[in-house]
Amino acid sequence: MTTTTITTFDDFGLIAPVLAAVREIGYEVPSPIQLEAIPSLLAGRDLIGQAQTGTGKTAAFALPLLSRLDLSLRKPQILVLTPTRELAIQVGEAMQAYARKLGGFHVLPVYGGQGMVTQLRQLSRGVHVVVGTPGRVQDHLRRGTLKLDRLTAVVLDEADEMLRMGFIDDVKAILEHTPETRQIALFSATMPAAIRSVANAYLRDPVVIKIHSKTATVATVTQQYWEIPDGHKLTALTRLLEVEEFEAMLIFVRTKNATVDLSERLEARGFASAPLSGDLTQAVRERTVERLKSGALDIVVATDVAARGLHVERISHVLNFDVPYDTEAYVHRIGRTARAGREGRAILFVSPRERSMLRAIERATGQRIDPIRLPSAEEVTGKRVARFKQTISEALDTQDLAPFATIVTDYAKEHDVEVQSVAAALAYLAQRERPLKTSTPDVPVPAPAPSSRAPRHSGAPGAAREDRTRSRRRSAGDAEAVPMVTYRIEVGREHGALPNNIVGAIANEAGLESRYIGAVKIQGTFSTVELPEGMPRGMLEQLKKVRVRGRSLGITLVNAGRSPRPSPKRG
Repeated sequence: MTTTTITTFDDFGLIAPVLAAVREIGYEVPSPIQLEAIPSLLAGRDLIGQAQTGTGKTAAFALPLLSRLDLSLRKPQILVLTPTRELAIQVGEAMQAYARKLGGFHVLPVYGGQGMVTQLRQLSRGVHVVVGTPGRVQDHLRRGTLKLDRLTAVVLDEADEMLRMGFIDDVKAILEHTPETRQIALFSATMPAAIRSVANAYLRDPVVIKIHSKTATVATVTQQYWEIPDGHKLTALTRLLEVEEFEAMLIFVRTKNATVDLSERLEARGFASAPLSGDLTQAVRERTVERLKSGALDIVVATDVAARGLHVERISHVLNFDVPYDTEAYVHRIGRTARAGREGRAILFVSPRERSMLRAIERATGQRIDPIRLPSAEEVTGKRVARFKQTISEALDTQDLAPFATIVTDYAKEHDVEVQSVAAALAYLAQRERPLKTSTPDVPVPAPAPSSRAPRHSGAPGAAREDRTRSRRRSAGDAEAVPMVTYRIEVGREHGALPNNIVGAIANEAGLESRYIGAVKIQGTFSTVELPEGMPRGMLEQLKKVRVRGRSLGITLVNAGRSPRPSPKRG
């Protein structure tokens, strides 16, 4: 089968339960990397995929590998290595979703900061897929709690990030524990020499895929994002619609099912909305577009496929309710506004675990996307009151109110109440169906994200140290500063340690964002690192056991410095 004959997921030859899950999720057409990768992985080929974050690569490797799984064997058959625990959780959740129709399927994410007892219990019960960070996977291999002898496939996800964080030697050591017959899929946004070396050493005659992005964006579109915790998007969207002045809005979601669900929820909240997806007949689609053009509709909730070729001048706002699968999709989406020389606004909802996609979009487009704050409940109430007052003004200007004034005056006399009290009662009745004061609680504010514009490490010791100094200067004003203290760790230059090895290990195992890790100074047999003062005892105990270059950190306090750093948040 060649990719030229593939137009839908039905054409790949995925097993029925996996295909059923894809349909249920509502995916419409494969992304470019899925078109190229799925047939090769189904055929058992090794693969190198050079693609940016958010191109749909998780489904590109998960769908074919799950289709080759032996569910009767309760031992790890697929191992996915990721640079961060956030990505490990994300990939694990995606694998679970794609395998929802596979009875008895088990996937286990393993990463630092999570209790080892839980992971040991799940491993002893038997799992089919393990998704983890290199450090924690190495830990299990040393303990003998993870066996890879029945492994059929290994995925190296975001390999260049693992290199940058100092995990490449761990990756090599893990690959040495895998059977020679295993299949390997390596995905990386860039291909530095160290990654090519791994590919040459461990992959056999790999298929090479390069996905090139078209990144031109419309200059007249103002791009912004709101970071919103999982589970609060609908509240955030409702807030936005209440306070934002817009002519017409196009809201993008990932699946066909979501277009209907979200549109119905908006209708229930009083917004004129309709879904637009590939499931609709051409007649219904055309009617929906005409209603949007005429002003009979204010909001259309659409998938990427359904919005292709959609040109409606009155669309003033594009809202990405779901982060797009790839940067090209993002560019296409925001191009639906700012038509015919008009100004447009594009807003992206981002959950904390989707920060990497935000950074990928910025890198691909070469444009900064600025954060904006979600309106408070008080601001929403203020907007509602202002609109209510406006309707009163319009009625005073356009209507003959004399008969109604007589009714109010007569009522006040008959019941011996002030006219003002009667007006207040009438105002209450007028707003009863849609109260002026919102009862929706404020959306919680996520932990601050690392700067998406921070320089990246090149891998050389001097460059890594220089980048870390520059990054700290940039982040110094990002959050409330707290004192830092210096810790000694028992790994140094003689053991081959680099600053990015240490930063990567601490960030993953302690769940501490890298921007909260201060200066790293490499000595002969030891190193020092600045960390926020007052770190929990449990976190420090965990760090003592973390291994870098095969040695435990054995972290101990040296002194209490006074270098200000942003307040830390647990990842």
